[in-house]
Amino acid sequence: MSAIAATVRAVVRDRDARRLALVRLATQFGDGMVQAALGGVVLFDPARAADPLTIAAGFAVLLLPYSLVGPVAGVALDRLDRRAVLIGAGLAKTALIVLATVLLLVDASTTAVLVTALVLVGISRFVLAGMSAALPRVVATDALVPTNSALVTLGAVTAAAGAAVATTVLALAGPTGVPAAVATAVSALGAVVAALLARRFPAGRLGPAGNRTAERGDAGGIVGVGRGVATGLRTVVATPTVRSALLGVGAHRVVFGIDTVVTILVLRDAAATERATVLPVGIAGFGLAVTATATGLFVAALTTPVLRPRLGARRLTASALVLAAVVQGALVITLEPDLLVVGAFVLGVAGQTVKLSADAALQTDVDDRRRGRVFALQDTVFNAAFVAAVAAVAVAFGPVSTASGAVALVAVGVGAALYLVAAVIVASSPVTRPAPPIDESSTTSPTLAPPRRGPADPDPDGVP
Repeated sequence: MSAIAATVRAVVRDRDARRLALVRLATQFGDGMVQAALGGVVLFDPARAADPLTIAAGFAVLLLPYSLVGPVAGVALDRLDRRAVLIGAGLAKTALIVLATVLLLVDASTTAVLVTALVLVGISRFVLAGMSAALPRVVATDALVPTNSALVTLGAVTAAAGAAVATTVLALAGPTGVPAAVATAVSALGAVVAALLARRFPAGRLGPAGNRTAERGDAGGIVGVGRGVATGLRTVVATPTVRSALLGVGAHRVVFGIDTVVTILVLRDAAATERATVLPVGIAGFGLAVTATATGLFVAALTTPVLRPRLGARRLTASALVLAAVVQGALVITLEPDLLVVGAFVLGVAGQTVKLSADAALQTDVDDRRRGRVFALQDTVFNAAFVAAVAAVAVAFGPVSTASGAVALVAVGVGAALYLVAAVIVASSPVTRPAPPIDESSTTSPTLAPPRRGPADPDPDGVP
């Protein structure tokens, strides 16, 4: 733990690393608030009465479109000044939050609210991918794993704190338009603060490496975008550590999607039937489950940097997946609200361990000139796996808006089996970490750990 504390202190003392951390925290606090506020209205407002199919449609609108364009966005992250991306995204999110606030105040349709939320979440995922790709530009290579563990987890905990604030407001005042509008409006502060902080970075400080003047002329072309996406895919296929990391992330997100639908239905059922429980139910219970998950993320931030050097990335990821399978089959399958919260905590630990290991693999084993595209691909896996799972479970439930019956038990059991299958595949994956292949048109070898302030590298896609 002392090594982690020393690394965090070093980051705090470094101006650029500290500033990038604050951008992340401000962004994710606002994201947590606005997503919880909008989600609370859609999922828990009795007047809207969302059944499983509506829940699935909501998540699809929120996440799937960005998953489809994520690889293309990754090309932009490797061609545009990431500082400019962060500033522009903060301003765009502020405008959209104002629009969402107005829609809630006038009691607009669920579709209008979700479409606005769609664009907000899409921009947020774009920003997080950009910040992850930029981290190796401001942090030394040997400090990437503990630093990333701290920042990703603190960001997730901060997002959960924002969500907790919003859900508390909704639990006290009711999940209706006006309370949700207040929480949504306050969330704009996160986007504004993030944009102001990002503006203080020097131009080009966050990368990407290379001659962006030449790259910008090609970035908008279909051939350039297609070639950039292909480069990201080839990098993933050719790098075993990245390949297995994305498999683990995808498996966890599928099960997380299953559990999300089941948890929402169980908590709504318990609130409607006034079921005897120790912990709160309804939207307050959902907020507690989010908090439990965030606590698990924090624990993973402390343990992952310690365990990863001792076990290795492959064994650590496989062990986390096995732990998740045990929790899924022992706690989640009971469908008891109190045990679901306990399960949320342990799955938070396991899932974040898998995610932190994946981030470390992408940051250390992928060249800076391709890193934005690969992180965008990870975001695509992150979102598409979740949405696919939510959609599959919703179709299985059909119009039934309760979690009782065999469907929920089978869904949870499938999740446990999926965790085990992923653990076996990850455990048997190669240990070697070959460098990503160079595009045929490039003559420069990739550098897995570029200097923090070194000269610009040539473009990997062969742009003159």
